[in-house]
Amino acid sequence: MTMELRHLRAFLAIAEEGTVTHAAARLRIGQPALSRTLKALEDHLGVRLVDRSTHHLRLTDAGKSFRIRAAAALNAAEAAFDPARVGPWPLRLGHAWSALGRHTAAVLHRWQQLHPQMPLQLLRTDDSLAGLAQGRVDAVILRGRVPATGIQHTVLFHEKRNAALSLHNDLAEQEQITLADLAGRTLIMNTVSGTTSLRLWPPEQQPAAVAEVGNTDDWLAAIAADQGFGVTTTATADVYPYPGVAYRPLSDAPSVPVSLAWSDPPGHPAVADLASFIRATAADLPIEDAPPGHR
Repeated sequence: MTMELRHLRAFLAIAEEGTVTHAAARLRIGQPALSRTLKALEDHLGVRLVDRSTHHLRLTDAGKSFRIRAAAALNAAEAAFDPARVGPWPLRLGHAWSALGRHTAAVLHRWQQLHPQMPLQLLRTDDSLAGLAQGRVDAVILRGRVPATGIQHTVLFHEKRNAALSLHNDLAEQEQITLADLAGRTLIMNTVSGTTSLRLWPPEQQPAAVAEVGNTDDWLAAIAADQGFGVTTTATADVYPYPGVAYRPLSDAPSVPVSLAWSDPPGHPAVADLASFIRATAADLPIEDAPPGHR
């Protein structure tokens, strides 16, 4: 059977909605027809994409990997047929927070100078893959561990970690912070796109409690209100100065890799060039001795 865009739309709707019922309603087709379309796609690929053993459908490992490729392919096809998008082919770069930190403006400016017919668009999405899984972007900036399913990535550079503290916190007076200084206190954790987990601390020096938030804005507000402390990278200090929040170097925490990730195969031909361009631009910038809020 010849595969068509409707097969990709069917699979992606099921992946996003979690049930055939909701996906069929979204696509305005019958449930039996949607199930047949999914089966045809699975038969063509020779793998099971969706686990049907539970009421709420779950993607298999193959399904998780294919979802990123399917979203990229569908988005590229729809863009190609969209009359409003005929002309320059922008390169969409996603991020969940802080983008490229202090390198962001230089990268955007230099790219515009060298590639005036290929705009580099920066798009923020509050999820773990910053919009890549939905096909909203062509490549993403990710911090920390990169999921292995369905994407390629390359490390661009590393960022040091900071403790983020309320100005009311007694530790805000210190020049540097250690992990042991933070033990026994409340950790504010961004569970959607953050880089910090309890694994950062040894078992005998854990935070006393964890307060979960879902985005950077709520994370900063909780810290400013002295509801707990946060741990982040230097990019947050560069991009998000916030009233009532002080950033202090976390001297004994490992640095965080910053990677460029994209679907496999890539949805835009310039993705590989972008990785080299970002590295070169970052290497040209001087290193600052201290982040904002610490001078």
